[in-house]
Amino acid sequence: MPMDEYFPANGAGFEDGGEMDLESDETTRAEETKETLSTCLVKFGSPDFIMEPEIFSQLKKYFQAGGNPEQVIDLLSANYIAVAQMANLMAEWLILAGAEIQTVQQLVENHLHDMILKTFDPKKADAIFAEEGETPSWLAELIEYPTWRSLIYRLAEDYPDCLMLNFTIKLISDAGFQGEITSISTAAQQIEVFSRILKTSVTTYLNSTPETLNKNLSECAAMVCHGQHTYVYAQVLLSVLATENKGGHVIRRLQQEVQKEAMKANHDVTPITMALMAGFQHTRAAQCLSSMLSRDALNPADIVQLHKLYNSSDPPPVELLRIPQFLQLLIDALFKPGSKLNQEHKSKYIFLLAYASSVCDTYSVKKGGRKSINKDEVKGTMQALEKVHSICSSAKGNMELLAELDTLYKCIKFAVVSLGVIKWVENIVCEPNYFSLNSDYCPIHLALLDEVVSNHPLLHSTVLQLYTTLFEGSYGEMEILATLEIKKMLVDRLVNLLSRGYVLPVVKYMAQCWQNTDTDISLIRYFVTEVLETIAPPYSQEFVSLFLPLVENDEITGSMRVDMDSDPVSEFIVHCKATHGTNHVA
Repeated sequence: MPMDEYFPANGAGFEDGGEMDLESDETTRAEETKETLSTCLVKFGSPDFIMEPEIFSQLKKYFQAGGNPEQVIDLLSANYIAVAQMANLMAEWLILAGAEIQTVQQLVENHLHDMILKTFDPKKADAIFAEEGETPSWLAELIEYPTWRSLIYRLAEDYPDCLMLNFTIKLISDAGFQGEITSISTAAQQIEVFSRILKTSVTTYLNSTPETLNKNLSECAAMVCHGQHTYVYAQVLLSVLATENKGGHVIRRLQQEVQKEAMKANHDVTPITMALMAGFQHTRAAQCLSSMLSRDALNPADIVQLHKLYNSSDPPPVELLRIPQFLQLLIDALFKPGSKLNQEHKSKYIFLLAYASSVCDTYSVKKGGRKSINKDEVKGTMQALEKVHSICSSAKGNMELLAELDTLYKCIKFAVVSLGVIKWVENIVCEPNYFSLNSDYCPIHLALLDEVVSNHPLLHSTVLQLYTTLFEGSYGEMEILATLEIKKMLVDRLVNLLSRGYVLPVVKYMAQCWQNTDTDISLIRYFVTEVLETIAPPYSQEFVSLFLPLVENDEITGSMRVDMDSDPVSEFIVHCKATHGTNHVA
C-alpha cells in the first residue's frame, strides 16, 4: 500500500525522514540476517552438529536468511566425527567377539548414564525444551525405559528447578510409573505427581500383609513428612477419609503413624493435629492437650481440666484422648518405674486412660453431633488399672508378686492393662543385673508376658520386640553357660509366641540370627527342636520357605536324625518335599 494513503505528505522534510527510516530498517534487518548467518555457521562448525535435535530448526533459519547451501554441506561434513556411530560400531565388534548383547547394551547405557550425570546443564536442557515448543518425540520414547527413568529421577534430585526435568517427571507420572518415584523432593514439586504417589503409597499400606505392614507404614509416613506443604496436604486428605464408616479406622492409624514420624524428626505438628481433630469445637480440651503434647509432658492442671470435661454430661469426643503420644504419656506416668506421679491426681490419670481405651463413642464429624456413647466398661477398666498400678508401683520381690499373680492374670485381660504391664516389665528386665539376681528359669516378669501373649494378639509384635532386645543383649558379667541358659529360656518364650499364632515373624527372626552367624548354633538347634514338637501339618508355603532351610542344615539337625527316617526332622523334610516340591527355598 502506498505510504501517502496512510500519511499525507506535508513537505519535503517529512519525505526525507521517511526515506531515512526505511534505510535504518533495512540496515537493522541486514545486521540481524548477518548475525543469524554467523550464529548458524558457528553451530554448523561444531563437532557432530548434524546429530543434534535442533539441526532442522537451525537449517530453516539459515536458509530463510539466505545462507549458502554449499557452505552448510562443507561445514557439516567436515565436522562430522561420528561419535555415536563409532560407539555403535564398537558395540557390534564386541558382540562379534562373543560378548552378550545385553551385556554390551548395559555397558553402553551405564557409560552414557555416567557422562550425562557429569555434564548435564539444566540451562541447556531448558533451552532445548523451549526451542522445541512442544514435548519432544525423543523424550516420550526415553521414559519408556527404566534406565533412563532412573536417570531422570537422579537429575531431578540434583536440579530441582530445571523445568525440563520437572515436566519429564510429570510425564513419567502420567505414564503410570509413579510407583517408581521414591524421591519425595522430586514428587513434591508438583501437586498432581505427589497426589498420585500418595495414592499409590496409601493403597500399598492398605494392602499390606502383617509382615510388610511396618515397612509400608514407615515409608508412607516418611513420604508425607517430607515438607510442611506435603504434611498438611496429606493429613487433610487422610482426615476426610478417616471419617468414612468403612475403613476409616485404618486411615486413622496411618494418620497417627505419620504424626509419630513427624515427632521423631523434631517437628511440632500438634497445632495441625488438634486443628484437624477438634476444629473450632471443643477448644478447651484441645488447648489442654496441645499444651501437654507440645512439651511432651503431662501437666496436672491440664489433666484436672480434661478430667472435668470428660466427666461432664456432654463430654468431648473420645478420639481427642486417643492420640498415641498422649496415651503413651499416661502409660509412662502410671507404669514406668521411678515415674513421679502426683498422688492427689492419680485417679484422674487412671480415669482418662480407662476412658480412652474403653468408651465406644460414635461421633458424626460431618453433622457435628454425637450419635451415641457407651461408658459401661469405664468402671471395670479403672479398677483393673488401679490394682495393677498399685502392684507395679510398690517394689515387690518375686514372692510378693507370686501372691498377686492371680490378680495380675485377671487384670491382664484388659488390653490397656497389658500395655502398662509390658512397659513395666521392659524397664525391669532391661536392667543390667536383672538376670544375675534371678535364679528362676523363667522369671515371673516374663511369665506375665506369656499371659499377655495369650490374651492379646495385637500386642504380639510389641512383645517380640522386647524378646529380641533381650536375646541380643550382652551379659558379659555372667559365665558363658549361664548366658546360654538365659537365651535358651528366651527361645522358649519365642516358641510360646509362635504357638500363639505369631509364626512367620518369629521364624524369620531366628532364620536371620542363623544367617548372621552371630548366634550359638546350639540355640538355633534348640529352637528347631522345640518348634518341631509344637507344629503339625498342613504348613503354608511361607513357613516352609523360612523353616525348612534350618531343618535341612546338617550343622543344626545332623545329630537329631536317625537311620530309619522316623525322627521329627526327617518326617518334616519328607512331608515338605511331598507337598511343596523341591523349589521351596525363598
